[in-house]
Amino acid sequence: MKDRLFGFFSVSPLKIGILVIVIAIFLFLTNNAFFYFMELKTLDIRFLSRGDRVPGGEVVIAVVDEKSLSELGRWPWPRSVIAGLIETLSRDGAKTVGFDVVFAEPDENSSLRELTEVLGEMERSGIGDGAVAGLLEERRGKADTDAAMVRAVADAGNVTLGYFFFTNPKEISHLSESAIEEGRANIVDSRYQVIQFDGPNPSFPLIEACAVTSNIPALSEAAENSGYFNYFPDRDGSIRWSPLVIRFKEDFYPSLAVASIEQYMDWPPMVLKIADYGVRGVQIGDTFVPTDEAGRMIVNYLGPAKTFPHYSISDIVNGRIEPERFRDKIVLVGVTATGIYDLRVTPFSTVFPGIEIHATVIDNILHRNFLRRPDWTAIIDIAAVIFLGLVIVPFLSRLRAVAGLLLVVLLGGLYVLGNRFVFSQYNLWLNLVYPIFTILAVYVGITLYKYVTEEREKKKIRGAFQYYLSPAVISEILNDPAKLKLGGEKKSLTVLFSDIRGFTSLSEKLTPEELVHILNEYLTSMTNVVFRHEGLLDKYIGDAVMAVFGAPIDQEDHAERGCRTALEMMAELGKLCEKWKGEGRPVIDIGIGVNSGDMVVGNMGSDMRFDYTVMGDHVNLGSRLEGLNKEYGTNILISEFTHEMVKDLFFCRSIDAVRVKGKVKPVRIFQVLGEMKDREKWEDLVRLFEEALEWYRKGSWDEAVAAFRKVLERYPGDPPSKIYVERCGELKSHPPEQWDGVYTMTKK
Repeated sequence: MKDRLFGFFSVSPLKIGILVIVIAIFLFLTNNAFFYFMELKTLDIRFLSRGDRVPGGEVVIAVVDEKSLSELGRWPWPRSVIAGLIETLSRDGAKTVGFDVVFAEPDENSSLRELTEVLGEMERSGIGDGAVAGLLEERRGKADTDAAMVRAVADAGNVTLGYFFFTNPKEISHLSESAIEEGRANIVDSRYQVIQFDGPNPSFPLIEACAVTSNIPALSEAAENSGYFNYFPDRDGSIRWSPLVIRFKEDFYPSLAVASIEQYMDWPPMVLKIADYGVRGVQIGDTFVPTDEAGRMIVNYLGPAKTFPHYSISDIVNGRIEPERFRDKIVLVGVTATGIYDLRVTPFSTVFPGIEIHATVIDNILHRNFLRRPDWTAIIDIAAVIFLGLVIVPFLSRLRAVAGLLLVVLLGGLYVLGNRFVFSQYNLWLNLVYPIFTILAVYVGITLYKYVTEEREKKKIRGAFQYYLSPAVISEILNDPAKLKLGGEKKSLTVLFSDIRGFTSLSEKLTPEELVHILNEYLTSMTNVVFRHEGLLDKYIGDAVMAVFGAPIDQEDHAERGCRTALEMMAELGKLCEKWKGEGRPVIDIGIGVNSGDMVVGNMGSDMRFDYTVMGDHVNLGSRLEGLNKEYGTNILISEFTHEMVKDLFFCRSIDAVRVKGKVKPVRIFQVLGEMKDREKWEDLVRLFEEALEWYRKGSWDEAVAAFRKVLERYPGDPPSKIYVERCGELKSHPPEQWDGVYTMTKK
C-alpha cells in the first residue's frame, strides 16, 4: 500500500503535463484577471495582423473639427448652427442623423435674454406700444436657437439624439429624485418595447444606470428616437465591447447605434432576448445581434481612425459637399477637434474618435459582420489546452532543452497561425493565451524536472564512477547519460589484468608501512595510466588491477587502448623501479594479460549493493593470460582475439597455443613487444623464435631445442626461449600420446 501511494505521488513528465492542464483549465474557468488581460492584448494583435477592412458605405460622419471651429466659432455653437446642419442633411437626403452629443441645457444666448428682459420691463411699466412689442417678440423668436433646433429636428423627422447614463451612484449624489425622474421621462419613449424572456425568473448580469443626462424636453419630444452613447473600457482602458442594452429602473434602453439602425431600417420589430443566464442578443427585424450575458457586443473593428468617411460640418453647412455623399445614409454627428476630442483607446490606436466606434457597431450590425465568441468556443479552448498539453509531453520527455524549445516555438506558432486564420476568415474569437501558456508551462515544468532528475542522476553517476573512470570519461557520460546503460548488456570489450610478481615474498621483506607506501604509489601510477586512456578501473584485487575498455562509453578502439595501457604501465613501472632503487627500496615486476571479446557489462550484485563490472568467459581468459606470464617469463600477453584487432598497430610475437584450465578449445597467445613503428628492434628475434616454434609444434624436440638455443646465443636474456628448451626436454623424456602443438595448462 505504501509503495502504491509513493508511486502515485512520484513526479513524472506526464503528471507534470496533467497538473499544468488542470491549472490552466481552472484559471480559464475562473477568468483569471491577468490571463484575461493578456488575452485582450492578443485580440488587439489579431485585429492589427488581420489588416483593414472596407466598411459597407451606409455610414458617414459629420465632425466638429478644427476647420469647423475656425469657420463657425468656438464650441459649443448656437443651436441655430446645429439646426442649419440638420436642415442641410435632410435636404441632401440623409436617411438618419444620429448625434453623439447631448443637448442637456438650454442654449446660452445673450440676445434672447436681453430681449426677454426688455419685454418684461415694458409689460411692468405699462408701455403699450404694440408695434414695438410685436417687433421685439418677433426678434425674440428668431433669437431662440433652441426653438430653431426643435423645429429643424421636428421638420427633418430623421434625427436620433444621444444621451448619457450615469452608472456610479457617487456621481449623482447632488441630484434629487425628482431630477432623476425628470431625466427618465425624457428618454422613456426610446426604451425596448418588446422583451422576450426565455425561462422563468431570469437573473443575469447587466449594466445598471442610476441617472441620465438627457436632452432638453423640447428636443426629446421633437426627435424620432434616442439612444445612449456610453462606452465602458476594459481593464487596460481599451474599448472592445459595445453595450446594446442598459437597465435604468425597471426599463431596458438601446444604444445610439441600435436606435439609429432602428430608424434607418424603418422601424422593424426590435426584441431584446433574455435567457435565465443573461442576455442572448437583440433581434432587429431579420437580423439577430449576438451579445454576451451582459448585453455587450464585441466591436469588430475595421481599421484605424477615418476608416469611415469624415466630413467637416463647416463644409456641409456651407454647401461644399455633394448631396450624394449623404443620400440614404446614416450620418453620425460628433466631435474630433483637438481639445474637445472624444478620445478613445481601441485595438488600432490610442487616439480613436468615439463617434467612429458607433459607426463601426452600426456597420457590424447592418452587414451581420459579428466577431463571435459563443459559449461552445469554451469547449474548443479547453480541448486545445488538453490536446496541446498532452501531445507535447512525450516529445519533451525525450528531447534536450534547446530541441524542446524549438518544438514549443513550432507548435505554438502553428496554433497562433491557426487561431489567426479562424479569426480572420470566420470572425471567431478563440482563446490564444491559455493554450500557449499550457505549452510553455509544460515545457518549463518538464525541463526543470529533467534538470533536477538529471542532476540527481549525474551526482549518482559521478559518485559511482569517480574512482573508476577518468574525469574526461565521467564528463562525457554526464553530457550523455544514455551512454551508460545500467543493467546487464552484452558488448564487445577489452579487459586488462595486471599483477605484481612475487608479492607475497615482497611483503615478507618489508614493514607494513613500507609495503603500503610502495603498493599505494604503484597502484596510483597504474590507475593514472588507465585513466589516461579513458579506461574503466573495474577493481583492485589486492595488488592486482582490473580495467575495462569500451564501457560504459562506446570505444571502437578498445583493444588498442588496452594494449597501449599495458605498454605504458610497463614504462611507468620502469620509472618507479628507478626511483625505488635510489631510495634503497626493493623493485617489483608485473604481468599483464589483455583479452577482447563479448562480455556482459552492467550493474552486478544485489538490491542493496552492486558494482559496475564485466563478466563472461573472455573476462576469465584475460585473467588466465595475466597468470601465463609466469609460465613464459613475459610481461604482456594478449589473446588471438585482441591480436587480430591490433596486429597492424603493435609488433607482437606468437608465444604459444594453450588450452587454459577449464577450457577445451585452445587459444593462441601473443607477446606485445612494442609499437609497429619500432619493429626493427625485434624482427630478428621474432624470426628466429618463429623458426624454433615451428619445430616445437611439429614435435621435433631435438631440432626445436637446437633452434631455441640459437635464439639464446644471439639473445641470451629471452625468457620464453629458455622455457621452451626446458619444456622440449621434458616432452622428449615423457612424450605425449597425441601431440597437436597445444600446451595444456594444469593450473590457473
